[in-house]
Amino acid sequence: MGRIILAPMEGLADDVLRAVLTSAGGYDWCVTEFVRVTTTLLPHSCFTRLSPELKNGSRTAGGTPVRIQLLGSDPAMLAANAAHLALLKPAGIDLNFGCPTPLINRNRGGAALLDQPELLQRIAAAVRTAVPAEIPVTAKMRLGIEDTDHALDCALALEAGGVQELVVHARTRQDGYRPPVRWEWIARIREAVELPVIANGEVWNVADYRRICAATGCNDVMLGRGAVADPLLARRIRSGGEHTAAADWEEVREMIAGFWARVQCKLPPQQSPGRLKQWLGMMQRSYPQAAVLFGEIREARRAAEVSLKLERCGLMITR
Repeated sequence: MGRIILAPMEGLADDVLRAVLTSAGGYDWCVTEFVRVTTTLLPHSCFTRLSPELKNGSRTAGGTPVRIQLLGSDPAMLAANAAHLALLKPAGIDLNFGCPTPLINRNRGGAALLDQPELLQRIAAAVRTAVPAEIPVTAKMRLGIEDTDHALDCALALEAGGVQELVVHARTRQDGYRPPVRWEWIARIREAVELPVIANGEVWNVADYRRICAATGCNDVMLGRGAVADPLLARRIRSGGEHTAAADWEEVREMIAGFWARVQCKLPPQQSPGRLKQWLGMMQRSYPQAAVLFGEIREARRAAEVSLKLERCGLMITR
């Protein structure tokens, strides 16, 4: 079996959720939400705020390595910030060429650069040159902006620029997160480059994992929203278990309680309920019990109210 990586998910997979998901085991490494690089050299506090794991050897509490993702379009500034970040000894540095968010794209970040393979190569080369050889430099890309015309060119450009591994999300920017997913294009990219390619996109269960490996020829897979919907998915893939089981919910309940405790330490009382609702809302896809729990706290607006409702549902809440 190949490697399993937890995806960078903006506005979702922060240090709190990373800690909880990786605690279940099964991941080889995870990637942070992106740090946006524009025209300034960012202080170390910017990186450690996004990834407190940098103060723990760049590992989650459970020991999973954490790579830091950078997003931008200026090769020199990305290189300068990557060199500054390298002083904190991250487990790796990843470059974002996949974010489809309109605001980011309007400012020439993320997937908006996929019509300029030569710029991708310059960015990759600048960052790779600026970072010590022992720190991996990787990249994540989509298949293009509106079509796949430049997909192979972008992958080859990133390889030429020196990235050591390439994650390919099998959609264009215009596709967003809508089906269908284009796994066949990951296979074409894998055949065109020599560096390791990691397949990403629409893996919700063990059967999807097997299908994406078969369709792409990739041994390594990055899990995104599927890992949030089923917090035990990576471990389930490694064990070969096909479906969620009733016994799984007991473990997931403990993960929810741990998540809620961590969220309350990070966010003010009026903001923390939204994070829990977000996760439970996604988890409904895998666990009907999550739907019941979501319904119980749906109208709660304050952390104390949520905690009381969770306790009434049998969750042990740390105060």
